[in-house]
Order: sequence, then structure tokens, then C-alpha cells
Amino acid sequence: MAYAMHAPNRPPVPVETLLLAYRSGIFPMADRREDQEVFWVEPRERAVIPLDGLHVSRSLRKVIRADRFRVTVDRAFEQVIRACAEPRPEHPETWISERIVQSYIGMHRAGHAHSVECWMPDEAGDSQLVGGLYGVSFDRVFCGESMFSRLPDTSKVALAWLVAVLGHAGYALLDCQFMTEHLRSMGAVDLPQSEYRRMVERAQGQPRLSLGMAWRWFAEGYAAGVVAGAGAGAGAGGAAADGAAEGRAEGSALGEAGPSSPGKRIMQSLTKTS
Repeated sequence: MAYAMHAPNRPPVPVETLLLAYRSGIFPMADRREDQEVFWVEPRERAVIPLDGLHVSRSLRKVIRADRFRVTVDRAFEQVIRACAEPRPEHPETWISERIVQSYIGMHRAGHAHSVECWMPDEAGDSQLVGGLYGVSFDRVFCGESMFSRLPDTSKVALAWLVAVLGHAGYALLDCQFMTEHLRSMGAVDLPQSEYRRMVERAQGQPRLSLGMAWRWFAEGYAAGVVAGAGAGAGAGGAAADGAAEGRAEGSALGEAGPSSPGKRIMQSLTKTS
């Protein structure tokens, strides 16, 4: 009887290795979904979105202000990364292998990988995940990895929320890795790798707020007792433990959210910084 020989599954890339790579300006990819090997990429140029320079079209502003989608942070990290890995007509193959997925789930559990989700209520009253993005954070840097849309505008809405949340939390750099026309239309610029490395060095230190706390200001307002990423553990950016107490302690940084809707708060923030 013949037996098929399969290579043993490779373990996830350790969190410490990934963080060292990102701080050095490199990141992992795989050739195919089934590939168990990863290769390390150091682009000659990086696509960066200035946190004070996001371009939001008039139609997208209307979508955001109307709160057409409910936006969360770190509520469904694994769902988001697996959605990003799904084949698409324009990209039938993916660089997000199962080893990549497991490696970034480990980063999420360690508090260094985050997701932004867009939800749409369905007829049964439940919410369906219709778009989002994920990326890696360290110091005051966020490296966007991938995004997906199941409905028009959902990845753009997630990106707009991310930029507003990063700015409110005190981040300094949003790296998008490779330039695309989609990113360029939203304000991304190309930088030489050497300049990107200098920006990473200047962005050392801790942001003034966790991503969860910054999301909570936009989504619920300062006085609301809702915590980002409930049930997500350490991956919730540190907001899952003591939401009310942390909110009181950081009240001076958060300020009063006021009566406006989440989408209006997002657009007010982006208008102030652009």
C-alpha cells in the first residue's frame, strides 16, 4: 500500500521575529495559499498615507456620515484576515497562506495586530461582516497588511476610520507597503525605503491611547461604557479589561464626544487634520 508523503506543517513565525522584522522595515509573504514557506520583503519604495492627508470623496463622506455600516475594532480579527485571503477575480491567488494567518493571529493575541470591521445588519437583525482591514502596530506605527470589501465602499470606510482612530490615539505613521491606484486616490504617497526607515525611528515611543480607547470615543462617546473588542482578549488593544476606569483615567485626552453620530465624529476629525 502506497502512502502519500506530506511535509510537516511549519509553525507560525514567532511574534518577536515579526516585530523585529517590522521595526527593520521588512515583512513576510508567501507565494501561494498552500505554501508553508515565507519570504521576507523589503520594498525599495513604501506607500504611506499621511494621517493628516487622507482624501475622502464626497460620496464616501456621505456614506460615513450616514453610519451606513457599523464599524468596530478587534471584534473579528480571524474573520477579517481569512476574508482578506479569499480568492478574488482580479487576484485568484493570495500571499496570505495558512502559516501567515496563524502567525498574525499570534500577533493579535499579543496585542500587536489589529482589525477594523464593517458590519451590515441583515433581515434577521444580525450583523454580517461586509468589509474590513488588518495590520500590525508597534510604537506609534501601524502597518496596513490587507483589506477586503463584500459591499461597495466598505474597505474605504474601514480605512477612513483607521486613519481617524490612529490620529486620535497619537500614532505618527500609517504604512501601506505597496502603492495601488486605490491607495493613491485616497492620499497615499511613495517614499524611498530609507526615508520610511527614518520615519519609523522618529515614531518610537507609546501612543497616548490604545486603539480600542480611540475607537470607543468615535463609536460610543466618552461617557459610554462600551469597550472595543469585547471578548477578544489581549488583541483588543488593551481596551477589553477596564473600559470604564480607563475612560475616567484618560478623560482629559479623550474630551467630550458630544451628541453627534460616530460617522460625523469621524468626518469632523478627518476634516480637522486634512
